[in-house]
Amino acid sequence: MPKSDKVILTCTECLSRNYTTTRSKSSKTRLELYKYCPKCGRKTLHKETK
Repeated sequence: MPKSDKVILTCTECLSRNYTTTRSKSSKTRLELYKYCPKCGRKTLHKETK
């Protein structure tokens, strides 16, 4: 069973730290998802931060 790592997703437009999620530790690339940002009021790209 692979280990998982907690990550925080940050909006690329307003830099608000909105979401926390888990991902596999074996993943080499940073997670990027389109999520709803309550501060911007629309769906924006959210990138993983540590």
